[in-house]
Amino acid sequence: MPPDYSEPIIDLSGIDIVKEESLIVSELNLKLMRGDILYLIGRVGSGKTSIVKSIIAEIPVNKGKAMVAGFNLINIREREIPLLRRKIGVVFQDFQLLNDRTVYNNLKFVLEATGWKDEKDIEEIIKSKLESVGMGLKAHKMPHQLSGGEQQRVAIARALLNNPEIILADEPTGNLDVDTANEIMNVLMKIHREQNPGIIIVTHNRSIVKRYPGRVMLCENLSCTEIDAVQEIDISQMLEEDVLE
Repeated sequence: MPPDYSEPIIDLSGIDIVKEESLIVSELNLKLMRGDILYLIGRVGSGKTSIVKSIIAEIPVNKGKAMVAGFNLINIREREIPLLRRKIGVVFQDFQLLNDRTVYNNLKFVLEATGWKDEKDIEEIIKSKLESVGMGLKAHKMPHQLSGGEQQRVAIARALLNNPEIILADEPTGNLDVDTANEIMNVLMKIHREQNPGIIIVTHNRSIVKRYPGRVMLCENLSCTEIDAVQEIDISQMLEEDVLE
């Protein structure tokens, strides 16, 4: 069945995000359509990463409406969570590659963990995804042999393995210099053009928000609400030198 472009692939309405009995975000409303680019910005501790963790069912949601890629997060069963996560590609700030195996085996590990068994299929998928991020010749390398930008490209390839409808990029350029950060954003924009996923980017980098336009949600004071991306609300203060909560 072809994807339904008229329905949100993320539809959160009136949800509270609670972590360790502390309210992090109250009454969150967030909709993401296929093809959307949405930035989450805000100070450290404002709930940006907690929203990402809620979307992948790492933090439970017990209130409101919470539909993600066809799954209801309110009553999702434990055995359904891996199926949900197959539809979501996550890119982390610190890459989270396994240092004891090659690039190829990092990706193979993920495919096998999500149910792939045929060696030929696995090889074709890995080759295709590495080539799509410009890392087709680095499959044999160990992570420590790669630059930060190359490791992040591999992390993006890993996020693409199951052709996700949603990409969640949590500070994807946070550990990179300016030029490498722009390279990584160009890779994400290429994927956006070619595959049309919905993309959520958590960032404190205001130049990225300005250079690669998208919708913007500002997280502060237990809320996260959409703002006019053009308005100057002194976004610089909200974005400068944040680290992940």
